[in-house]
Amino acid sequence: MKTTRGSISIFVLIMGVIFSITIGGMVMFGSLEYTNSRRSESYGRAVDIAEAGINYYRWHLAHDMTDYTDGTGNPGPYVHDYTDPQTGQVTGQFSLEITPPEPGSQVVTVKSIGASSQHPTIRRSVTVRFGAESLTAFSFLHNASVWFGQGIMVSGEVFSNGGIRMDGTHDSLVKTSKATYTCGTETGCWPPQQKPGVWGNGGPQELWQFPVPAFDFDSIVTDFNSLNAESQVSGVYYGPSGAFGYHLIFKADGTVDVYKVTAATSRRGWNADDVCEVLFQTITNEQLLGNYNVEDKKLFYFEDTVWVEGTVKGKASVVAARLPVESYSTNIWINDNLVYEAQDGSTVLGLIAQSNIYFAYDIPQDFVINATMIAQNGRVMRHHYNRSGCSSGNKAVRDSLAIFGSLVTKEKSYWNFTGSGVLRSGFVDRIITYNQNALDGPPPYFPTTGVVKILSWEEDVAN
Repeated sequence: MKTTRGSISIFVLIMGVIFSITIGGMVMFGSLEYTNSRRSESYGRAVDIAEAGINYYRWHLAHDMTDYTDGTGNPGPYVHDYTDPQTGQVTGQFSLEITPPEPGSQVVTVKSIGASSQHPTIRRSVTVRFGAESLTAFSFLHNASVWFGQGIMVSGEVFSNGGIRMDGTHDSLVKTSKATYTCGTETGCWPPQQKPGVWGNGGPQELWQFPVPAFDFDSIVTDFNSLNAESQVSGVYYGPSGAFGYHLIFKADGTVDVYKVTAATSRRGWNADDVCEVLFQTITNEQLLGNYNVEDKKLFYFEDTVWVEGTVKGKASVVAARLPVESYSTNIWINDNLVYEAQDGSTVLGLIAQSNIYFAYDIPQDFVINATMIAQNGRVMRHHYNRSGCSSGNKAVRDSLAIFGSLVTKEKSYWNFTGSGVLRSGFVDRIITYNQNALDGPPPYFPTTGVVKILSWEEDVAN
């Protein structure tokens, strides 16, 4: 009789080995999956912790916009424990690297590197550029009622604390703080009558928003004293000229010539306040004072009237304001085309006038202005040069006005005057194009709203 005991034992042994290998593999696979899951969780937690560091410093800057050392006064990096808001336990850390703004800028770069306590070697980083919201966020920002006439094309957001009559076309929001307002001659109504906050024959009307919270113009009051002091340290400063003012001619090579205006002729012009003004605007003689590199001198401050023209290369701001500001009224004249060498963000010009920014009478048929303009206590305007009893001339009407930039004014801006439906003075075509590049890269030393916001956000793996 044959026996099979040995064969059965071998079979059992083989099956046992196979079973052990299978179970061991499953255990190892499960352990590996668990480890990978935990590492993946830590990978995700790391970026959450890094973002917590960004949020922390955004809060910090909102309370002190000029602190770039995390309140320590010492160089970084600055390491903080991260506490889970649900458990109250420390579950990780974030490390902050802070790069202060360049001169004339308010943009702060913060890099936050986060890691969980469970896997501290798994780190992720987030880099953010913070800055106070610039006034270049608007195409038009007015503290008074404004009228956009038929034929005007506006690119970029429009905001007014007064009523808005929109007879032109636009591609962005048109907003006012008024639900209704009293429309007078400033927006084409006589006798005065109640109108919606935004009204007119233009559009698209689905982009009209009113009422919205008012814009606090007091928050953007230009600190001329600080600009004056800064220009004497790192920029270009000229006091009262003792003559007619100063003339700036920007050049495509990145420099600017500064002249003292020693002689000028006046011209009459009618303004929207029904006043015939006599203002010196045509330069007849001048003296060269210096040539400056915009790369080295970004702030130009003058305590007198300023004329400006030319081709700008680089980033600069021009200020016309005489101290004390309560005692004087200082203006800027644009007397010829003012253009950028390139519209790619590498060049931007800020014009800040204590009172008004004027477009002269004798300007090109196709008048081009590339600039972000602030008329602190006045308006951006061109006078009526074909008004009976005040002024007349064959250059009163020009073919076109093209602005690439923004206008921020306390009073209503204007440049067109009509009579009996006919253009008497101003521009046949008007195109206002918002400079998107100036949102993240405003002119040096340009005023802001003071509200800290994220300008850019970028994530990458630390290791």
